[in-house]
Amino acid sequence: MNEKALRILEYDKIINMLAGFAVSPMAKEMAHHLQPSVSMSEIVLRQQETTEAVSMVLRKGSPSFGGFREIRPQLKRAEMGGTLSIPELMHIGEFLYVCRKAKNYAKNENKAETYERLDEYFELLTLIPNLENEITRCIVSETEIADDASAGLKSVRKEIKISNDRVKDHLNGVISSSAYRNMLQDFVITIRNDRYCVPVKSEYRSVFPGMVHDQSNTGSTVFMEPLSVVQLNNKIKELQAKEREEIEKILTSLSIMVIQNEAQLSANLELLTQLDFIFAKAQLSLSMDGTQPLFNTKGYVNIQKGRHPLLDKKTVVPINIYLGKEFTTLLITGPNTGGKTVALKTLGLFSLMGQAGLHIPANDHSQLAVFDEVFADIGDEQSIEQSLSTFSAHMTNIVKILEDVTDSSLVLFDELGAGTDPTEGAALAMAIISYLHDRKIRTAVTTHYSELKVYALSTEGVENACCEFDVETLRPTYRLLIGIPGKSNAFAISKRLGLQDYIIDSAREFISHDEARFEDVITDLEISKKSVAFEQERAEQYRREAESLKKEVERQKEKTREQKEKILQKAREEAKQIYAQAKEEADSIIKEMNREAKQKNQQKALENRAKLKEKLSSVQEDFLKSKKVKPTHKPPEKLQAGDRVYVISFDQNGVALSAPDKNKDVMVQMGIMKVKVPLAELMLDDTPQPKEQKPRQTNVRAKAKKSQFISAEIDCRGQLVDEAIVNIDKYIDDAYLSGLKQIIIIHGKGTGALRAGVQKYLRTNPHVKSQRPGTFGEGDAGVTVVELK
Repeated sequence: MNEKALRILEYDKIINMLAGFAVSPMAKEMAHHLQPSVSMSEIVLRQQETTEAVSMVLRKGSPSFGGFREIRPQLKRAEMGGTLSIPELMHIGEFLYVCRKAKNYAKNENKAETYERLDEYFELLTLIPNLENEITRCIVSETEIADDASAGLKSVRKEIKISNDRVKDHLNGVISSSAYRNMLQDFVITIRNDRYCVPVKSEYRSVFPGMVHDQSNTGSTVFMEPLSVVQLNNKIKELQAKEREEIEKILTSLSIMVIQNEAQLSANLELLTQLDFIFAKAQLSLSMDGTQPLFNTKGYVNIQKGRHPLLDKKTVVPINIYLGKEFTTLLITGPNTGGKTVALKTLGLFSLMGQAGLHIPANDHSQLAVFDEVFADIGDEQSIEQSLSTFSAHMTNIVKILEDVTDSSLVLFDELGAGTDPTEGAALAMAIISYLHDRKIRTAVTTHYSELKVYALSTEGVENACCEFDVETLRPTYRLLIGIPGKSNAFAISKRLGLQDYIIDSAREFISHDEARFEDVITDLEISKKSVAFEQERAEQYRREAESLKKEVERQKEKTREQKEKILQKAREEAKQIYAQAKEEADSIIKEMNREAKQKNQQKALENRAKLKEKLSSVQEDFLKSKKVKPTHKPPEKLQAGDRVYVISFDQNGVALSAPDKNKDVMVQMGIMKVKVPLAELMLDDTPQPKEQKPRQTNVRAKAKKSQFISAEIDCRGQLVDEAIVNIDKYIDDAYLSGLKQIIIIHGKGTGALRAGVQKYLRTNPHVKSQRPGTFGEGDAGVTVVELK
């Protein structure tokens, strides 16, 4: 793009705003070098990056690039074999910390959406934890190395501390000695030239045993090192030199690690700079309420509710501007300070911003074309040095534009033909516009010439537009109306300002009848356009309201569906709990019955049996009352005793023991339980069943007697495997003789040894038809359910 257009359209101000959002010097530099692209693929890629960054910021906040500094000089120095200083290594450590923060920011756990471009940048970032941790461990601040950075440094510093303590102890003895009390200016210990000294009165310098290292400004005090601590101070000096050597070794070691990871650090630097720059574009977009424009290569521009980004967004009036589809040339007329130039600059600046990958402050789905050049002749280009008039300066610029323009360019002219004779200026402007129009070059022009309004009305592919002016308030509205030529409003404005009517009437007589009629036509067009625009805005408002209501209805439907699912799930959980509770109580009563039976208390057993039956009926009734969701199935029409059924209430299969009674209740056996269930809660069980083997002939009386007292389960917990198998073998014989079809063996979970031994034995028992682990409500893996032949 030509630099003149970039300057005139104030593209550089947008770039400065962009650079202000960047954190690192490298990203700021990248922003300052950002130029509009003419490649469609590159533009789309840049726009996608900006859009993804905006979406990511809105979803999870802005990434933190604080501490991101320039490290290229450090890498260069390390690569050349130099040892990096403590501050330089700290900068690299901070850079690695920023890389880690960026990597963590992009973690995609519970991620609702993916970011095609940005995810790639974040994934390519390589963490170097060994280097980061080593720098953090060794360096405390920009002036201090940690004691634990190396064993040698720790040892040296320990010796220095011991020597310092010895010197201080000795000097404390000196300043507290009565022999030196009168010689000392003050009873303190000071350091001069890195050596411990005491302040001695100047007159005692030859008497006090020691070496002078400094004196006060007045000369009344000299700072002397007592001879008794000279050796100790010398030792401290030696240890300090040793400390510096150890620190140099540590810095050299860290510098070598930097060299070893130089390639990864350089790659991370480029990636992080790119991310900093992209998120700066996102922040710029958010600051101006920007959106991603749609691009085409057909020269079609359609900006909806565009707002110039350099104007106050609280007061700026949005404009709709379009060209390139039904017409290629747009002539904008209207009074001065009415917004014509702003409209022109908005069109040009949006094109430059969009092609640079920046969002534009306009409504969604605004469209821009890919132009190879944007040419602009806007503002006063008068040059005193060249002694050119305003007209000459403009014409010099226009000649250059006409030489360089291509069929894929955008041309913007402000007050074309102004600054010279109106008749000649209008003719010249018309000729220039015709030349560009014949080449179908997208052109937007502002003008005051009435001849150009007529030209636009009579020429296909050229369209009039105007900036609206409110005669009542004598102020422009800054709205752009395309399809209407601008009216001068000179008479109306003069009348509002108090010019006498007879002067205005006299002025009207100087205007030809055709010109007056033309102004009337413009007035009628303006009224019609306002009416249509008002109706369009109302229709758009109604459409948005209808869309909002539709979304609300869909949201309510989804909410209702979720609530229904929660109610169903809760009902299922309650059913399982009630069933488990009922079974537990039933098992408890059965155990009590068996215990009473062993004690020959027949009456007590019968009472417990009745109590069990009553309890089961009560649980069933309570459960049925608590059901909130009625099944939608059809109950069996002709149910007979012996039919296999599925009981919805208990989520169990069973066998009907009778046909429905007059209350439409059916007695159903589910395992060891017999329950009266409403017909509406039953479904026919049509699952295929294995063929039953013909039962062996047994003594019916013995079977009935045993079945009255035998339990449906046996508890072997705490027994050894051999002991449990003996008990289970006897129990299975009794259960088989009693006619039980299903029993439960309770062996517990434990180590699993007893369970494995029991299940192995069951595979060899001739009375066992099948076996399976217990399910939820039966005891899970702590029991084995056995089906007998």
